[in-house]
Amino acid sequence: MTASISVTPWASRLTAGLMSRPALFLWATLIICIWVAAWAGAVSVLPGDWLALLHSGTDQPLTGGAYVLWNLRLPRIFFAALIGAALGLSGALTQGLFRNPLADPGLLGVTSGAACAAALTIVLLANSGIDIPISLRYWILPLAAFTGAIGVCFLLDTVARWLTADSIAGLLLTGIALNALATAVIGLCTYLATDEQLRSLTFWTLGSLAGASWPLLLALMALLLAAIWYVRRLVNEMNALALGEATAAHVGVNVRHLRARVIILVALLCGFAVAWCGMIGFIGLVAPHIVRLVIGPDQRRLAPLAMLVGAIILLVADTAARTVAIPAEIPVGIFTALLGAPFFLVLLAGIRKGT
Repeated sequence: MTASISVTPWASRLTAGLMSRPALFLWATLIICIWVAAWAGAVSVLPGDWLALLHSGTDQPLTGGAYVLWNLRLPRIFFAALIGAALGLSGALTQGLFRNPLADPGLLGVTSGAACAAALTIVLLANSGIDIPISLRYWILPLAAFTGAIGVCFLLDTVARWLTADSIAGLLLTGIALNALATAVIGLCTYLATDEQLRSLTFWTLGSLAGASWPLLLALMALLLAAIWYVRRLVNEMNALALGEATAAHVGVNVRHLRARVIILVALLCGFAVAWCGMIGFIGLVAPHIVRLVIGPDQRRLAPLAMLVGAIILLVADTAARTVAIPAEIPVGIFTALLGAPFFLVLLAGIRKGT
């Protein structure tokens, strides 16, 4: 006979993490970063530009700094924060699933699967001679990347069940294998690409938030809110899984179903991020690990705080990407790697001192 996990109201599970002292500090930091990012850029923003939206209309459209602020800069700022939050949440779920603080959503192959589908679309579709309407061209690459992420998700779950009999360690090894296969396909596409296609591949695989817009921001916000609502069902089971698969099964957790739900959720979040922003590394690894070092592994607090840390990291990286080399823009993936690499060195130094 097995015991069942006690289920507390979801508000008490997740709101506690969002209203704790560390969370309030992170909220204040995020607001400061948003304020600084709104003023920083190639075009100067005047105080009056913040109120220009109230006086604009069909006869007086936004111009100059007001147009840049409301139509370009603010959508990109909030988009960066939401993408960072999605990646931070994905990282927290992935590390909880594998019970490994060094796990990353990329280990599942979701990121490389999306990149592989996008690379195939860039190279093969351009050489097919198909005349695509202009209204559809904006959506083809993101849809292909999102399809690739979801496809790898289902392939991963199917192959892992077939070869490793529902073992989470086997799931990790299967993800690494699929990741290597997708990377090989990306390399082949890079080899076959023309100069123009190669530039597109290079910039896309390094990440960019330049395509942000208010409609896209609303879509991401809806997805993230739905993910937060769904995570409330998983936090207790994820905490039980941290004690081991056998212990989790003993207290009533269906490990197989939990694994499938976490993989699908991570695929949706990472697939959307990669589809519209390209490959942005290290956020899913660094954000939850920083939170774990401060507050511990409890998913009730880890998941929401990892979202806040991910939002701050990506917002800072994107602000640097668009301001360091004005008027040019540096791919944001370069800055996230520059932030992530020193973190790895510090982490390795801590592990050495602990041994």
